[in-house]
Amino acid sequence: MDGKNTNRKLLLISSSNIYGHGYLDHVSEHICALLRGIQRVAFLPYALHNREAYAAKARQRFLKMGFTLEPVHSASEPRRCMEEAQAIFIGGGNTFRLLKALYDYDLLEVIRRRVEDGVPFIGSSAGSIVACPSLKTTKDMPVVQPPSFDALHLVEFQISPHYLDPDPASTHMGETQEERIRQYLEENDRPVVGLREPTWLAVEGGAIVLRGSTTARIFRRERDPVEISPGANVTMDLAVANGSKR
Repeated sequence: MDGKNTNRKLLLISSSNIYGHGYLDHVSEHICALLRGIQRVAFLPYALHNREAYAAKARQRFLKMGFTLEPVHSASEPRRCMEEAQAIFIGGGNTFRLLKALYDYDLLEVIRRRVEDGVPFIGSSAGSIVACPSLKTTKDMPVVQPPSFDALHLVEFQISPHYLDPDPASTHMGETQEERIRQYLEENDRPVVGLREPTWLAVEGGAIVLRGSTTARIFRRERDPVEISPGANVTMDLAVANGSKR
């Protein structure tokens, strides 16, 4: 997808569950604003094993916001659901399982096209990662194997949700999230946004703006990480040069 596309309307959320709040409560106002004038939202629950329970939970929350949620997994023709969708929501869970399902049901191309045409897109956690060019910044276990790591490519950068800073008081000697992102950048040169909770990126037209109540962290190859504050337009910070590796 062209990074300069002005029809894009996306909310890319670090997490749908925040301590002290109910499911999607912290971002409900912004979801309602994004979906103003829309009645039906197509929901893809493929990231969790129990799709029925996941769909029921999401349906109840969206009904509270005034929207009808239509689970795509129970439809006889998932592609047709995407063709007819007024808005699209992809929830969190296991990113490998989610991407494999998008390939299995041949949904990647149609979702890309609908978003390019201006259909609002909401992703949370795994749903935010698959909006990126690839799966390479996930922390999930590969419980299944998708045909490729190539994802929806709705944006030109990568996201690392649930971003945690190293704890200086911890005795844990394993790799930090920052170290893993730096390893990604040793082999790839797309920027990575470490989305802390509770933050999200609002992508509309040509602008990419950080929203939420704390800062996020942008990582770029061979550069020092940069902290960004809520309200910051980070469009230029996330620009990708032609020929960048995924």
